[in-house]
Amino acid sequence: MPCAERCTKGDLSPSGSLIWLTVFRIILGIGIGGDHPMPASVATDRVKLRRRGTMLTYIFANQGWGSLVGSLAVIIVLACYKSAMETHGETSKVDGVWRILIGLSLIPAFGTLYQRLTLSESQRFKAAQEGRDGELGDNTDDLKLKEMPPSPKEKPLKAETTVASTGSDASTEGESDYAKAVAKEKKAHWGAFFAYFREWRHFKILLGTSVCWFLLDVAFYGINLNQNVVLQEIGFNGSSGSPWTRLFKIGIGNLIITALGFVPGYYATILTIEKLGRKWIQGFLLAALFLGILAGMFHTLSTVAFIVNFALLQFFFNFGANATTYCYPAEVFPTRFRASAHCMSAACGKAGAIISARVFNTLTDTIGTPNVLWIFFGCCIAGAGFSLLLPEVRGRDPDVIYAQELREHEQQQ
Repeated sequence: MPCAERCTKGDLSPSGSLIWLTVFRIILGIGIGGDHPMPASVATDRVKLRRRGTMLTYIFANQGWGSLVGSLAVIIVLACYKSAMETHGETSKVDGVWRILIGLSLIPAFGTLYQRLTLSESQRFKAAQEGRDGELGDNTDDLKLKEMPPSPKEKPLKAETTVASTGSDASTEGESDYAKAVAKEKKAHWGAFFAYFREWRHFKILLGTSVCWFLLDVAFYGINLNQNVVLQEIGFNGSSGSPWTRLFKIGIGNLIITALGFVPGYYATILTIEKLGRKWIQGFLLAALFLGILAGMFHTLSTVAFIVNFALLQFFFNFGANATTYCYPAEVFPTRFRASAHCMSAACGKAGAIISARVFNTLTDTIGTPNVLWIFFGCCIAGAGFSLLLPEVRGRDPDVIYAQELREHEQQQ
């Protein structure tokens, strides 16, 4: 807090700024939490099977570019303030640095807002919801499961089609009909969803995608949200020098970590996912290997060896489970349940990230960093085990499989 008091100025106290940042980060998280998994479902609905994995990974790879550009932005903005902070000793100018960096995030947000608000539903999604023949290859909704209510055959009633040209009573009635139709469709969807996943053959896949994502994020975010440990080992933790020098060193360290592992790993996945398949790229075992090396030799590795091992760890996180856990839910579930199942899997992943971020420093102080890394090693080994629940999805159309299951069930009745 003393550093914050020296480096923050304005109408709000440092604690007040922290409170407002926390509030709006929560609001931001609610919005991003919903949108984070949705691009995978949106893309899967529109892309051909032979390019599905490549497209999904390409979308996810933008996370790496975002991290890289963010690290560069920190360095550039700090460089602009070097004279004021170093020459003139105005350390409070750092207040402008973090405000500018937060403000810069508005550029991509507003740049994509119009496209996000005007994005239409895909024909594949509409076909799955409305049961129209010919748009899914197999019409999945006109085959009935005993305990699986089909999605409505017709679109929900639109208010404007049931509203008379004049009269508030007609307007109220039309809005009521529309609300009832929407509620009925949602109820039918969740009834079908739970009936579908009551079968072990389906539930085990949801269990696999959810637990794998959870275990990955425990290890991945446990490290990447607590990079001070890594930065300290490679000499970029900003423990010495002026306030500007310390911040600049941390910025350089973050850039090194991002450039060495994040972006190369994502693009290795893009180039190979349709050749190797998803299961081979899941990568938990290779991540476990380098976590084991770091844990077992944490205090004896040279700086260069530590950087190499950590870079390889990051590479195989991203040329591996960090990419495939995002792709799997979008590719393995039928259109009718894809978005809901993907969001559940993503929520499990973020739960792992929250737990890891909360307990990392406490565990580090209690049992030491090497032992925490051994815990992450165990998570990766467990992730490899749960990956066995997942089928290979390269060239696999879940809608066709779902239609066949419905047809077989109907024949058994």
